[in-house]
Amino acid sequence: MSQNKVKVGVLGATGTVGQRFIQLLQGHPWFNLTALCSSSRTAGKPYSEACNWIIGENMPEHLRDTILLSCEPGPECDIVFSALPAESATEIEMAFANAGYIVCSNARSYRYEMDVPLLIPEVNPEHMQLVDVQRRGRDWKGFITTNPNCSTTHLVSALHPLHEKFGIKKVFVSTMQAISGAGYPGVSSMDILDNVVPYISGEEEKMEEKEPQKLLGKFNGSGIDYADILVSAHCNRVPVLDGHLETVSIEFDSKPSEADILAAWREYNPLPQQLNLPNAPEPAVIYMDAPNRPQPRLDRMAGSVPGMATTVGRLRPDPIFDYKFVILGHNTIRGAAGGSLLNAELLLAQGYLGEEAAALADSRIVE
Repeated sequence: MSQNKVKVGVLGATGTVGQRFIQLLQGHPWFNLTALCSSSRTAGKPYSEACNWIIGENMPEHLRDTILLSCEPGPECDIVFSALPAESATEIEMAFANAGYIVCSNARSYRYEMDVPLLIPEVNPEHMQLVDVQRRGRDWKGFITTNPNCSTTHLVSALHPLHEKFGIKKVFVSTMQAISGAGYPGVSSMDILDNVVPYISGEEEKMEEKEPQKLLGKFNGSGIDYADILVSAHCNRVPVLDGHLETVSIEFDSKPSEADILAAWREYNPLPQQLNLPNAPEPAVIYMDAPNRPQPRLDRMAGSVPGMATTVGRLRPDPIFDYKFVILGHNTIRGAAGGSLLNAELLLAQGYLGEEAAALADSRIVE
């Protein structure tokens, strides 16, 4: 068996999410970053010249002189991680998939296509089977998988173990979303300092009508039967750098006790954790007993893989619904680049990159 890592590239490498992909891929045991791609405006330039690096750590030294490629098929890699804006992702991701690349996308362009997996590996790994439907229907050599919106990711991650055991009928959620979710340079300081902005374009529609229902739905052999869950969402931008906080009230089909809910979270052991994927946090959901936690500044990096877990707290009865609680998650790590990276790890481990790649994952090689 070859011990070579799988070659990967990043589309949109100069942006905030592209930088987060690059950060998370450093020293990865299965993936080797071989291609950085950007818009025509910066393609051909060294990465250090084209990129305003804003991630806390320094730009990786070995990438500073890497020449940026254009976002078109041709790079020598098997997987491309897409951090492209939606307006350009549609055509570019399709071109890469048609050319035989595996596209793990953070963009919204294909999330709601009936033949494209919208994945949270802990929640719906069986939806990967849509890849076969997609390839047949579109006659692509490669394929596209997507991860959900950052606020949906942590909401559904916390709901999934409860929905599986007790069934969920209704969800009321109010989000307090960090400014990094708006990209760089993001929200104007004149708009966000000393303020809360009670509107994020398109965000409530994603949470109410599209993503939770698809993620919690069931694969029927040719598509997804959406979950019958009613969601009401209020989405707000707050002056926090990283970490989305969400307050949630839920009504169950079969009302559990508080002890039942806590046990469902604490006993949750989904597939990525069973497979010991490199970026699968253990546990997937962390419950905090302190009455004033979780908090973004204190808890956004909680867990065995910093930034990849969903943190929950303040479980208590709800006078209108059944129970209410608070959710926190890192929006640019698990809610963006880290979500796509974990998708790729699951695809590799489950054989979607071929037997040799799956053997690499199974051997747990760390170089």
